[in-house]
Amino acid sequence: MANFSKSNVPQFSVEVYQNAFLPEGGREVNAIVTVTSTGGGTTGGIPLAGAAASSGYGPGQAANAAVVLMVDCSGSMDYPPTKMRNARDATAAAIDTLREGTRFSVVAGTHVAKEVYPGNGQLAVADALTKARAKEALRKLSAGGGTAIGTWLRLADRLLAAADVDIRHGILLTDGRNEHEAPEDLRAALDSCAGRFTCDARGVGTDWEVKEVTSIASALLGTADIVADPSHLAADFTRMMENAMGKEVADVALRLWTPVGVEIRFVKQVAPTVEDLTGRRTEAGPRAGDYPTGSWGDESRDYHVCVRVPEAGIGQEMLAARVSLILPDPSGAAAPQVLSQGLVRAVWTDDMVASTSINPQVAHYTGQAELAQVIQQGLDARKSGDFDGATAKLGRAVQLASASGNQDTAKLLSKVVDVVDAATGTVRLKAKVAEADEMTLETRSTKTVRVKK
Repeated sequence: MANFSKSNVPQFSVEVYQNAFLPEGGREVNAIVTVTSTGGGTTGGIPLAGAAASSGYGPGQAANAAVVLMVDCSGSMDYPPTKMRNARDATAAAIDTLREGTRFSVVAGTHVAKEVYPGNGQLAVADALTKARAKEALRKLSAGGGTAIGTWLRLADRLLAAADVDIRHGILLTDGRNEHEAPEDLRAALDSCAGRFTCDARGVGTDWEVKEVTSIASALLGTADIVADPSHLAADFTRMMENAMGKEVADVALRLWTPVGVEIRFVKQVAPTVEDLTGRRTEAGPRAGDYPTGSWGDESRDYHVCVRVPEAGIGQEMLAARVSLILPDPSGAAAPQVLSQGLVRAVWTDDMVASTSINPQVAHYTGQAELAQVIQQGLDARKSGDFDGATAKLGRAVQLASASGNQDTAKLLSKVVDVVDAATGTVRLKAKVAEADEMTLETRSTKTVRVKK
């Protein structure tokens, strides 16, 4: 494990948890890589290349950041009328949470995207006056029109791209399905915006499509959640903005280098949520590839790396992979800097106890990934009328949640099934399930609990 630090950004560390021992003929190597960033703005250390190093922000201050708030103003936001009022109040609360100096804009989203504030194709700089003017502009928001989320994202991208900042972030609220543009148009917008800014997405009420909202957050490396009761929007928006203001370094990549003959099976984020990054690899030189992780503040995340190594004889050892945290130079003029590194090893042994022992971290997160998968499969089966299949999958989910101590997911499952025996996964589907409860379970199905080390 290696550590490098920088003034005003976190110090990163990488820890690798694995059982390096393989039996004769064994080829699959699994490792959990824990990445931790701590002490942003307080650690001091070696100056790093990049805009953040010269942003002029002192300890405890936000990094050079820009945020665009995208508020659904389609006609359905008027049913009930309090929903639009709650959305205005929530946006105002988020504006109040902006730190001084943060660039920001508010966008009204319908079948088209319109700038609400400042409205000149640029971003405002947060201070007491601009915050007050932005909140005054929110009073003009009214419901009417359709929903075309891709247009909202593209406008946010244009606004954020014009800002000379380190952290670019969006917050998106919708209450309905994306009915006024083709699915491929939304997909194209997400592909266009990916890697350019991060975005948290929220669905309010129960008339929106879970997979649409979660796909937005997934593509843009943000969070997704349901706010079933619109009166809770202000508290949720405040938390989202506080989290955005805590980000201090952007565009960190997980770089995986592998020797000749080693194949990468997958790379997944497994905590705090499950997110498959395998398909997001960008090549970074001979036998190396980068996987995006987005923006970081003071936090810790876990990644599951699985590689396939060539066969080797008993007693042989090899480096299976080298994992590095990389911070690119925004100008592209200098080589990326290595923030931290860890090694994944493979050792062949005839000791059966050593080679068959499953690392606790690997076992835990394998179970958490399966938990997310079987919840999705169970809910899909339930919607399609396959109640036997739904019972089996959701029963397995109950068993996994119980065994891993994932109490939050267990509680959500208990609103969809009656649990007869959690240990064996014996459940009965509830005859009636509130739509909000089912959507909450689906939206939060990828949230995991950390392994107890």
